[in-house]
Amino acid sequence: MGGLVPLLSLLCCLTFLLQEAAPATFTITNSCDYTVWPGILSNAGAPPPSTTGFALPPGQSLAVTVASVWSGRIWGRTLCSTDSSGTFSCATADCGSGAAECSGRGAAPPATLAEFTLAGGTGGDDFYDVSLVDGFNVPMLVAPDAPAPAPANGSCQATGCPADVNRACPAELRVAAPPPAAATAAVACRSACEAFAEAEYCCSGAYGSPAACAPTPYSRFFKAACPAAYSYAYDDATSTFTCAAAGGGYDVVFCPGTSRLKSGGNPEAAGLPPSNPTMEFSGDAGSSLVTSRNTVVALLMAIVSLTSMRWC
Repeated sequence: MGGLVPLLSLLCCLTFLLQEAAPATFTITNSCDYTVWPGILSNAGAPPPSTTGFALPPGQSLAVTVASVWSGRIWGRTLCSTDSSGTFSCATADCGSGAAECSGRGAAPPATLAEFTLAGGTGGDDFYDVSLVDGFNVPMLVAPDAPAPAPANGSCQATGCPADVNRACPAELRVAAPPPAAATAAVACRSACEAFAEAEYCCSGAYGSPAACAPTPYSRFFKAACPAAYSYAYDDATSTFTCAAAGGGYDVVFCPGTSRLKSGGNPEAAGLPPSNPTMEFSGDAGSSLVTSRNTVVALLMAIVSLTSMRWC
């Protein structure tokens, strides 16, 4: 056993170091039939991601890495172009950086937002949600990467807004497509807060508490379309999700199918069409490297667990 003890100790400690150093990975997939330009913003104090913005053509995926302990948001920009002066901009969810990289700038509403707080190796839960508080511009799904069978408490579930809310958006919230598209075509759907700037809709002022800020007809419209997504600021009970073992990664899909989302059981949402009946993934070099590293970690953990953790 003399030679085995140091080896087991080395394996155990190496496993710990790899787990601590391994970044989290967001596999971002575009299942829309048009190009989406994802934007990524770290919250204050969180380190920047490997990229803050890029073009994602239909059917393509890209793996983006962030620190294992990280908080921030991901969204999709649409109808983007570069003008004659070289300035890049988007018709929806533009971050105002003038380039594909958002470089620390957030999305201009309306924008469908995926929000994350990752616990990394601290032993706590990840928190994640999809929010329509700032309005809607593109269907989105978030799911823990290859989650284990869902535990009894319902954690590690997929969430999102797979419906094309733009098709049913009330006229007073609708953002029209730029020319030469038809004037009635909507490219985004504003929140009532943005549209009317009233405290009742913004949960501000006298309405700045959960007790005072109740759902409105407009937030109920968004909730009917996407029961798992945030519809207004205090919609926590049905819209915040946790996962204790997401495996260091999440899938973020634009224009997802609906098979990975549990039905909210809301008959009012039945008339809203799904954005895309299928969902495709394609790998790249970055995701392959992450997969290889995670495989090594898993193998080392298995070796240690099959012997004894006391050698550490």
